Amino acid sequence: MARPKKKARQRKQTIVFIDESGLSTRPSRARTWAPRGQTPLLQETFNWKSLSIIGGLALWRFYFQIHPGSIKSPQVILFLQHLLRHIPGKILVLWDGAPIHRSGLVQNFVASSQGRIALERLPAYAPELNPVEYMWGHLKSHEIANLLVTKAWELSFEATAALRRMRRRPCIIAASYHQAELWP
Repeated sequence: MARPKKKARQRKQTIVFIDESGLSTRPSRARTWAPRGQTPLLQETFNWKSLSIIGGLALWRFYFQIHPGSIKSPQVILFLQHLLRHIPGKILVLWDGAPIHRSGLVQNFVASSQGRIALERLPAYAPELNPVEYMWGHLKSHEIANLLVTKAWELSFEATAALRRMRRRPCIIAASYHQAELWP
């Protein structure tokens, strides 16, 4: 990770870690408190409606978008356009080697960005190097754990509210960098 950081500093680029994750209406269960002898019950509907999230983490800033279904190349391009609107100057994107990141559509878009976007791949099988993974972990195990919803729009509403709360808490962003051992 030292080489991309050094290159970004020399080229005056903002480093943005990007990753995708999925959410479903089936609750992720976490421990909870209940009066002694009264086990809490989660009554789920066994629906499997899913959403996908794409997120980017720059130093102290967290960007995200929620999409129905799975993330494909057009959604990645929409997210990169979003980053170009909100981050001035050049951007160094660090992400995994997923096929959607290597697709022709994404490569053509990056080439058409006039040098504003540079890409760097994280090592294979090393999700622990991407601090966005820790943001997803916090979202699923703390913010929306035990969430019971039946419709995808309810899940989107709750996840958006949780991600906005997380974005306003710098301690969560700092903890993600510390977990990935990337604190600058």
